Amino acid sequence: MIDPRGEEDFEDQGRDLQAEIEAERIAEALVFASSQPVPEAFLFERLPTGADVRAIMLRLKEQYAPRGVNLVQIEGAWAFRTAADLSFVIRRDDNEVKKLSRAALEVLAIIAYHQPVTRAEIEDIRGVQTSRGTLDVLMEAGWVRFRGRRRTPGRPVTLGTTRDFLDHFGLEELRDLPGLEELKGAGLLSGRIPANFNIPSPLMNDELTEDEDPITQMDLEELGLLAPRGTSED
Repeated sequence: MIDPRGEEDFEDQGRDLQAEIEAERIAEALVFASSQPVPEAFLFERLPTGADVRAIMLRLKEQYAPRGVNLVQIEGAWAFRTAADLSFVIRRDDNEVKKLSRAALEVLAIIAYHQPVTRAEIEDIRGVQTSRGTLDVLMEAGWVRFRGRRRTPGRPVTLGTTRDFLDHFGLEELRDLPGLEELKGAGLLSGRIPANFNIPSPLMNDELTEDEDPITQMDLEELGLLAPRGTSED
């Protein structure tokens, strides 16, 4: 005699499996259709109630791992990207950011590792002045942004990296930035660096620190990023 409870359990398992498959399909479609990395919060809002977004995305990541297109995590967001070992076959000439100068690379590295950091602090670390043009290049590339304003005299603007920076350099989060030994191995640091030299641990989130204030509408106007209120742009 067949136990009806066993049949019900089997049917419930079948429905659960179908619901998981459907949730994966929805998540896959949402990420595929987006031109920007899709935050997990966005997926949570659109997947069926009760769906385990993190587990779904990790399963999809594993499924796509051996393929020509990989599902990658960038901070708390997800995106499809060409597999790293196949990037050479993709022509990106039209979208390639012009080659950065040594000064721009130095400034970008300082911002990445020391953020939040002000222009004066960058110059103190480099030992030379930083031109506005260098920062403009990094901002136009979408890799650097204004974070806030430091609670010190003059209220200098603080700088930090963006999600596009992580995306471009294939980093899931800032903790994936190369450490001291990795930089030595890549030949990016001299073998005769000072004994007390160290690389700071970068800030791990976008939240303002205790000595930062958020950037306001007035700040944006002062920085020339917005037209002053009450005026019109021709």
